[in-house]
Amino acid sequence: MSIVLNTPLSGPAAWRGEDIRQPALWTRHFSTSDIGELEAALAHARATGRSLAELRPEDFPLQTLLPVLHAVADELENGKGFQLLRGLDVNRYSHADLLTIYYGLGLHMGTPVCQNPRGDLLGLVAHVGDVADKNTRVYETNLYLPYHSDPSDVVGLLCVRKALSGGVSSLISVAAMYNEILTHHREYLGLYYKLWYFSHLCEPLPSLSPIFSMHQGKLSCRYLRQCIELGHEIRELPLSRVEIEALDVFDSLMTRADLRLDMMLEPGDIQFANNYAVLHSRTSFVDHDALAQRRELQRLWLKMPNARTLAPEFPGRNGFPRPQALAA
Repeated sequence: MSIVLNTPLSGPAAWRGEDIRQPALWTRHFSTSDIGELEAALAHARATGRSLAELRPEDFPLQTLLPVLHAVADELENGKGFQLLRGLDVNRYSHADLLTIYYGLGLHMGTPVCQNPRGDLLGLVAHVGDVADKNTRVYETNLYLPYHSDPSDVVGLLCVRKALSGGVSSLISVAAMYNEILTHHREYLGLYYKLWYFSHLCEPLPSLSPIFSMHQGKLSCRYLRQCIELGHEIRELPLSRVEIEALDVFDSLMTRADLRLDMMLEPGDIQFANNYAVLHSRTSFVDHDALAQRRELQRLWLKMPNARTLAPEFPGRNGFPRPQALAA
């Protein structure tokens, strides 16, 4: 088990939602020249004839935007842990071209990793599943999506279309939650550092990981209560009363209005978040009747070159193994 941190965390990563409500504090706007460069890169990518999965950074050439993307990557790892990019006009591009721009930006930040055993590098986040089927993943429904981290260094979300109502994105700082636990719930602190069985870590069986890990001066978190409960159920190791209490405390902190930051992603917005420093969620939503108008987000998982070093008991999870057919 890593060292249990007994002092409060400070710095930009320990933000509280109530202190950073102004979008200007975490939004970068694409300029007219930025859009021009993106469209030139798009034309170059189309001319290569490569599929999205085959694209390389040089197939989507950027120059003046590179320092911006490097600054975003630094903000994700060493700053607040998230960033919003705004300024793409979704009505200006075909669906395929919009995804190419999004994917091309990601290529210059990190390496896209697979989001399922099929090897998909972009994940559709939309109401396409049956809410009555327990095997349906929550992101495939219009239900409330609990706070969680994804199995990658960074998660990106591109908003293609909004819902009729609802579907608010919400973020919370892991460091701020830690400070609250340290101040008000210290008796549970050690439990978050113990090893829990997590399901859905891109592995066939639940594997062990702590919720909190302090390593080389950085606090990292991995969390989705459903995955912990299912992991222990599969392993036939029921959670104890005190472990359930600790998870209840964790969940109660994530709903606090003073800690979380809510934002409505508008069409064309791209949100990036560090999965070790920030947990993310989404409120339930009501969709349009017409299929062509329904809410659509596209998810991107990135392995980052500037990612923190993780403790041995907290190994990185960067998506599913690449299928052999794609790796060849």
